[in-house]
Amino acid sequence: MFEHSSETSVEQVHPHRSFWRIACTAVLTAAVSAGYIVADIYGYAPGVLTNTGFSHYVAPGIRTPYAAATIDDKLEAGTAINAQQASDLLNALKSAQGVGSQISAIIRDSSGSTVAELNASTAREPASTMKTLTAFAAASTLDMGSTLDTKVFLVQPANGTPQLVLQGSGDMLLGTGENDPNHVNGRAGLATLASRTAEALKQRGISQVTLSYDDSLFGSDRIPQGIQQNDAEWRNFAPVSSMAVDGGKQWTDTAKPSNPDNDEVYPTRSTTTASDTAKTFISSLSTVGITVNGSASSGGSPSNSTPIASVSSARLGEIMAYTLRNSDNTEAELFGRLLALKLNQSNSPAGATAATESVLKQQGIDTNGLHMADSSGLSPGSTLSVNTLADVQGKLLARGTAVAAAEGLSIVGVVGTARTRSADDSMNGLIRVKTGTLSTVSAMAGNVSRIRGGALTFAVIINNGDNMWSAEQAVNAFIAKLPNL
Repeated sequence: MFEHSSETSVEQVHPHRSFWRIACTAVLTAAVSAGYIVADIYGYAPGVLTNTGFSHYVAPGIRTPYAAATIDDKLEAGTAINAQQASDLLNALKSAQGVGSQISAIIRDSSGSTVAELNASTAREPASTMKTLTAFAAASTLDMGSTLDTKVFLVQPANGTPQLVLQGSGDMLLGTGENDPNHVNGRAGLATLASRTAEALKQRGISQVTLSYDDSLFGSDRIPQGIQQNDAEWRNFAPVSSMAVDGGKQWTDTAKPSNPDNDEVYPTRSTTTASDTAKTFISSLSTVGITVNGSASSGGSPSNSTPIASVSSARLGEIMAYTLRNSDNTEAELFGRLLALKLNQSNSPAGATAATESVLKQQGIDTNGLHMADSSGLSPGSTLSVNTLADVQGKLLARGTAVAAAEGLSIVGVVGTARTRSADDSMNGLIRVKTGTLSTVSAMAGNVSRIRGGALTFAVIINNGDNMWSAEQAVNAFIAKLPNL
């Protein structure tokens, strides 16, 4: 069983549409105790990362943690974690049915001190927990309040038909319709872009054009080596592109979910997303009275020119939340590539991982045993230790520059790929994680608001378990006990 967006049906997302006072209070206070504000994502608290693109959620059984007024004291003065209890939890996990012998796990307190560990320095395949590294590096470096704009330029030759150039800047979550302010996927709509383009053209007396598209942003190296070994049908990844509609998902034979922000089904993805986007744009232009002669061709954008129309994606912080909660491999690779461009690394998958590793080292993250085959964890060959995962989680607790990566984590029993990973509903809302699942991998890394005050971080990786389904249930049972430490 391979990961859809690095998570398969075992970890599908099943969020609902309302998330009101009880859920908001629980998630808000739990997140503050961990050093950041989850409520910012949902729009209940101010901040540049407010995730207006995500629906609110119903989460029955969320535990009410400490009041926000006292949470800072609780974080500072929480009782020490009982090392024997922590060690007992790890031993119970190690001996649980299906886990096997290839297990690493670690529990740390909020200061970063290790309380208990199993094979913490052993490098293992991490699956989608690898995304926490990419997310931390990107959130620490990129402007999470910025957007990815899709632009239209006009070239008017002395003789001949005017030409439009469609230029992408990395928005692979374009919609076919009007701009959608209520979702991340589809925030920028091609119908809106066509309407704005048509208005600009009609002001110039133009009704017929040709069209080319500029997909040059990420060069020619778009696909991490070996990724198709875990995604032969292109259901979990589309080659990184300057533009795509709905992540390149093709809905010809699969029912499309009602909420575009939730990846619940896995259609095949296009490998020609830029040309697909141009075709859709041509259709949208036709609807608003602009005739495009011929088909779209690939070409460059005019230099020193101002676009006549544009649309903007959701903010990068919102896209990061979408990426982590849906465990979207394409968007994770996109963040790696944007980071590579920012840090002047090679414009390639290898440049993306090199950029991430450079930030990790600069930030003091333990990279012993780290090998990133890609930015998402989908490609075979990636390895890291739980020490690395725990170091990243420690940074996410620290109210630092990577707040977008912290806020984007799934919340067990509430939202994201961890929505269905609760083994104790009374703990829902207290555990924020990134899940990781491949046919031979069950992994999880996150941070926890403790019942007795304070917080802890943890990470666990199981490779080649005796029974991977049972191993996953063992991980669920393990994390459900962490808030009581």
